[in-house]
Amino acid sequence: MKVIMSAKRQPESGSEADVAGEELVLGERVRGLRKRRKLTLAQLADSCKLSIGYLSQIERNLAYPSIPALVAIARSLGVTVQWFFAGASPVPQDEQGYVVRRGNRLKIQYDHGIVDELVTPKMSLQVEMIYTRLPPGTESAESYSHNGDGVGFVVSGQLEMWVGERQFLLNEGDSCSYSSGEPHRYRNPSSREAIVIWAISPPSF
Repeated sequence: MKVIMSAKRQPESGSEADVAGEELVLGERVRGLRKRRKLTLAQLADSCKLSIGYLSQIERNLAYPSIPALVAIARSLGVTVQWFFAGASPVPQDEQGYVVRRGNRLKIQYDHGIVDELVTPKMSLQVEMIYTRLPPGTESAESYSHNGDGVGFVVSGQLEMWVGERQFLLNEGDSCSYSSGEPHRYRNPSSREAIVIWAISPPSF
């Protein structure tokens, strides 16, 4: 799998500042889970088809992973990507498992500033919903797949979507349904941020 390496950047906008703490947890979670699985860095890199250097940078929080790279890491470690979402403040007991407040969303930041926010309670229900922010021109450059079915709804901006051999250009208010088992990828082709809400059932991302 071809990967795109990116150096650690300082937050430049409010959206990046929001996840300034969360992305520092990702590398520690990858490294901790790898060690619990008793895998060496080389073994995990081979399983993920990533370079040892790139995986080492992710573990040391020197690079953000691409979306396909994190999907491959999660699969090799026997979890879903949802396991790596981090952040959130304490939730009132009567809201646990029911309500996700805007300021309490769990987040992951990928390379080039793409951010996923989990808007359903973690590890619950039969569907997961993810709020994605894609800066202008950013993309999931490599196709990836996982179990389940997916729906993407474009809240604002544009989204170019590839599902298998099909290609779609989605505008604000458009949606796309697909089998998540088909290789898929997407790109923000416009000069403004794109916001997309994804629903995946069963939770497999």
